[in-house]
Amino acid sequence: MMILWTSLLTVFCWCFTEAENTKLDRIERCQTTCSQGLSCRTKGEYWFPPACLEPSTDHQNTSVFQNISVSPVMKCEGKQKCKLNLRVKAVLELSEFIHGLSICTISAGMMRNCQKISFTKTSRTKMSGLQVTVDNDCTEVSPSQQVHITVKTIPEYCGIMWASNYHTPGCIMEDLRRNVPECITGRLSYITNPEMKELRINVSDMLENHTYHLRLCHKDYICVGTGASTQIKKEQPVKSAVLRYSQPLPCLCIEGWSAVVDAPRVQVCPFKDRLEELWSGITFDPLEEALLWEPACPVTAEAGLCEKREDGTCADLPHSSQIVSRGKLKFAKVDPRPQLCMKFTAGSQSWVRCPFGDGFKAWDVVVTSRQGHQDVQLVSQVPATFSVGLCGRSANATCQEDARNVVRVLNATNLTLTGSACSSCLQVKRQDVNYAATVVHCFEQCSQESQDWTWIVLPAAVCLSGIIIVNLVLHLLLTVYQRRKRERKLKQTDSTLDSVASTTQTQHVLRGSLFLTDSPQCRSNEKVNLISK
Repeated sequence: MMILWTSLLTVFCWCFTEAENTKLDRIERCQTTCSQGLSCRTKGEYWFPPACLEPSTDHQNTSVFQNISVSPVMKCEGKQKCKLNLRVKAVLELSEFIHGLSICTISAGMMRNCQKISFTKTSRTKMSGLQVTVDNDCTEVSPSQQVHITVKTIPEYCGIMWASNYHTPGCIMEDLRRNVPECITGRLSYITNPEMKELRINVSDMLENHTYHLRLCHKDYICVGTGASTQIKKEQPVKSAVLRYSQPLPCLCIEGWSAVVDAPRVQVCPFKDRLEELWSGITFDPLEEALLWEPACPVTAEAGLCEKREDGTCADLPHSSQIVSRGKLKFAKVDPRPQLCMKFTAGSQSWVRCPFGDGFKAWDVVVTSRQGHQDVQLVSQVPATFSVGLCGRSANATCQEDARNVVRVLNATNLTLTGSACSSCLQVKRQDVNYAATVVHCFEQCSQESQDWTWIVLPAAVCLSGIIIVNLVLHLLLTVYQRRKRERKLKQTDSTLDSVASTTQTQHVLRGSLFLTDSPQCRSNEKVNLISK
């Protein structure tokens, strides 16, 4: 079955594409042509045609119309000056009782349009009993028009006629969009500038010698203007303009049309895939405690509330799902908490928006520690009823609730916890609303455990301090010892040097020789005199 539907869809798309790209036959003037040997001419239609005649017995048993086909053609007088006509081709068996044909078309809200084709007496007598062809393309129609076509004989015989309904091609056909003024919309292309929030629009194939209108609009049943609009004058050599937008919504479209009466319009939507832009504008009414949201564009989606978990997932709240279309959504009696979010689903995609993510809270759990004991207080800005329970952490990090109590809070209420709060969590959920998230508050470790740690840390700190002091004293003593040792070594070195100096002086005296440097007068001789005693 699925294969059959796929095949049908493929054939339909192929036929649709072929029809869109098909080129129509062109004619310069309309005319009526008949088979060779049959002379025919077109006459005006009677305003009040005569009543039909009863055919003879022989005529009743004869099938007059063998085949009739209808096709569109374009009558063109120049570029962008074409009209849509119908070509009716009839194949009939001619007899002496048939003097011609009448081809009429009529559509809703339009007068009847008829083409009366008569055969000359000589030619119809000559061609009697033969199949002849009559071709007429002078019937003007409009694009996308439902037309009722009738073909009758002249004179008209009761019960002998051909009738059919025909739907003319629409402006979606490329050939009509380029040549028939009723279909010429122009082609729009654009370049987006997200930083400046601008659209640069280029127009091509627009209706020549006419001003062109451009605007931005939000597409719905009709395209409602946003206020951004401009005109491209026919004198402008460059057919482009810039329009600014405020938000890239999927229904924001560029609309263009020529400045003529009942001009067709073309629309291009640059942001049609930007669905994520719709999930904003969530508001909260604190008086009614209602969460409100209205789509900026028509959209088929589903919206509901969910509770955001620590792992980032958002679990759906039961009975909160609503279908989104055009109207405003309202979730009545909502507890405003950062964990409460809205989930939007369109197709296979989902988006989560948390309107209270900035930390807004109507109530909170306040824990204070005094003398190794934790005091728990439930503080609320509005009178509310809460479900409070103590739970313990399990191996999979979920909170297994042991007991639950209902508490009414007007301003602030102290909570008395039954049992030990060590390694436990407090699970709180508001009960007097339709939609609320469960808040889990886990306590710190008990004070006794803190004292045990103190008795371990304090002796360790004392021992460490003693070790540091002993090391400092030893270091000081070692420094003094090394300094004194260096001083003694220096004294011994000085005594030795003095003894060596005395010995050297005595040796010089015993030798009795002196070195005398030469005087300036003797420098030229470069001699040194040694004087001995």
